[in-house]
Amino acid sequence: MPIDDPDLDPLYDVLNESHLPILDHSFTSEPPFWPGYRSDNHVFEPQDLWTSRAQSEFKDRVPHLVREYDGDWWYCDSHRVIGLSAGAQTGMRFEAPEKMVRTTTFDKVRRGGYIPAEHLKDMDTDGVDVSIVYPTVGLLLYSVPDSALLTEIFRAYNDWLAEFCTGDPTRLKGIATINVDDVHEGVKELERCAKMGLAGGLITVYPPEGKGYDNPMYEPLWAAAQDMAIPLGMHIATNRPGPGQDFALEDRNRVRNSFLANADHWVRMSLADMIFSGVFERYPKLQVGTVEHELSWLPHFLDRIDYTYTQRVQQERYRFQEDMLPSDYFHRNVFAGFQEDAMGIRDRHIIGVDNLLWGSDYPHVESTFPRSREIIGGDRGRAGVAHAARLPRLHYLGVICIGERARTRRHAMPTRPHHWRHERGRRQSG
Repeated sequence: MPIDDPDLDPLYDVLNESHLPILDHSFTSEPPFWPGYRSDNHVFEPQDLWTSRAQSEFKDRVPHLVREYDGDWWYCDSHRVIGLSAGAQTGMRFEAPEKMVRTTTFDKVRRGGYIPAEHLKDMDTDGVDVSIVYPTVGLLLYSVPDSALLTEIFRAYNDWLAEFCTGDPTRLKGIATINVDDVHEGVKELERCAKMGLAGGLITVYPPEGKGYDNPMYEPLWAAAQDMAIPLGMHIATNRPGPGQDFALEDRNRVRNSFLANADHWVRMSLADMIFSGVFERYPKLQVGTVEHELSWLPHFLDRIDYTYTQRVQQERYRFQEDMLPSDYFHRNVFAGFQEDAMGIRDRHIIGVDNLLWGSDYPHVESTFPRSREIIGGDRGRAGVAHAARLPRLHYLGVICIGERARTRRHAMPTRPHHWRHERGRRQSG
C-alpha cells in the first residue's frame, strides 16, 4: 500500500519503494501504538558485570569502575576506557545540551541500560516492539590487545546479556561479542551464544593488519554464521589495536575529531575485503552488517568497487564465478544501519532500500529516544514507521506501520532490490 501524502517526511518515500509490508490501520479506535524494531540499541553494562563473573586469573584486569574527581570511569587492565556519559544523558541533547558532561556517577545511569524491566518500559515509551541489543563499554573493549583477556571479557558479557534478554526473549534480541583473533575459538563462542538464544554476533570492524577479512582463516566463521543463520555486525568503535587506531585504550579519551568523522573508512575496507575475495559468493546466505556508520558514504563505495572490478587490470585477482558485480553482493548480503542521515535517505536508490535498517542508539547521548516517533515518523506523529529487521535468526520479521496501530506479519525479503549498476558489457574478463 503506497503512502500518497507528498507532505510527509522524505523517509516515507523509502517505504513506497521498498518491498516491506505496510499495514494501514489509520481508522482504528485503539490507542496510539507504534510497533517496530530498533536495529541498533544498547545496554549500559552494570558496574559489577565483569568483577562478579571473571575467572580468578583475570579478576584484577577486567573492566571495573573507578571514582575520580569528576565521576566514575571504566578502567580495564590499568587503562581508562570510557566515562558514563553514554548511559546517563539519554535525551539530554533535546532538552539541555549545554549540561552534557564527559562522565558522572553510576547512580545517574539510566536504569533501562541494565535492568530489563526498565529497558522494556523505555521501549514502550518510544513505541518500539523489539530491540536489537549491542553493548556500550564492550564496543571499546575490542581495543584490548591481550586476546586471552578479551575472550574472557566477552564470555562474561555474553553470559550476562543472555540473562538480560530473558526479561522478555520475544522483545530483547542480544548481539554477542565475538573475538575472532582465534577463529576456531570465536566460532565456538558464537555457537554457544546461539544456544543461549542470542540473535547475532558482533565482530571487529577492522582486524589487525595482515589479518583482514579476505584472509582464508575466517572461512570457518563465515560457514558457521551461514549454517546457523546468525547475522554478523561490524559496529563503529570496535577496531582491534594497530597503527593509527585512535580507539586504543591508552588514547581513548583523546580520539581525534578527524578520526571520528572518517570512521566509515574501516568498515569500507572490511566490506571490500569480503566482497572482492568472494566471501559472499561462497556463502550466499551469509548476512553481514555495517552498524552505526550511517549511509551517505555508501553510494561512492558501491560505485568504486564496481569500477575497480570492471575497469582496472584484473590479472591474478579474484574473479567471481557468477555473473555478479561487487555491488550485487552488497545488495544481497549486507545490511546498513542508520540513525539520522538525510543524505543517505536521499541516495536510497543507489544504496538499496531493502538494505536499510533504522536504529535509535538508545540510551546513548546521540539517541533519538524519546523522540523516535517524532524524528522518524514526521508530520506530528500522524504516521509511524519501523524498519524491517533483516536478521535471518529473526525470520525476517518486519513491520512498517502507518496510522495508530499495526500488526506484524512474516515475509521474505527479495534477494536483490533494484539498484544502479554498471552495464554488463563493461565487465572485463580478466
